[in-house]
Amino acid sequence: MDEFSVNKEERVSKIDLSRITPYGDTMNDGKVQLSFTLPVPFGPEADEAAKLLMRKMGLKNPQIVFSKEMTSDFTFFVAYGESSYTLDYTSIRVPKIALEKMSMEEVDKFIEERIRRKIVVVGASTGTDAHTVGIDAIMNMKGFAGHYGLERYKNIDAYNLGSQVQNEELVAKAIELSADAILISQTVTAKNVHLKNMTSLVELLEAENLRKRIILIAGGARITHELAKELGYDAGFGPGTFAEDVASFIVHRLESMA
Repeated sequence: MDEFSVNKEERVSKIDLSRITPYGDTMNDGKVQLSFTLPVPFGPEADEAAKLLMRKMGLKNPQIVFSKEMTSDFTFFVAYGESSYTLDYTSIRVPKIALEKMSMEEVDKFIEERIRRKIVVVGASTGTDAHTVGIDAIMNMKGFAGHYGLERYKNIDAYNLGSQVQNEELVAKAIELSADAILISQTVTAKNVHLKNMTSLVELLEAENLRKRIILIAGGARITHELAKELGYDAGFGPGTFAEDVASFIVHRLESMA
């Protein structure tokens, strides 16, 4: 172990995790950076309004380091301030997916030896969502960043329906193919449109008496496991997820449902 690693461990061990605050230049200085837009004309008054707002947020010594007119009567700001608040990091509990992660080869072997049949997975970007990068990374044969997608797994029949697929169409396809799992990608979250769309899918599956039979998974930049569970899904996968993460979850859940 080198000197830097030792010093790093010593520094971490001295931090009181029951009282943490933002770190900028110096430990516990509370420095934060934020950006926002106000519906006010660009100028000195706009900068002052931004500072007043930051003080109301509880930030001390507000500084506007950049401001720019976005359009008539709208100004964008980049600002710094100092937070006086602390939190107890040791009290945080976040729901996580209990996942025994396997490689593509291990998943295929698991299916062959313990499921004993090919499994069917249907995926799509649903509703008005036209983004396919996320669902393609999980489903398409080439995958993403060297992680092959589900289409390459020899014991998984993967069907990527693409983007802007309505929930009714997705459910109909899942019924047609006797799908074991449905994957949906939700990238557009403006005005929480993804929440309504995700909830609608659960309701459709329940109406068809399929919810308990089909493994339902959501993914996307703003999707968390906690959110997905709250909406009635089996799991939620966020950024940094690869096909083997999803596949491992599906096969283990499928075995437990047998």
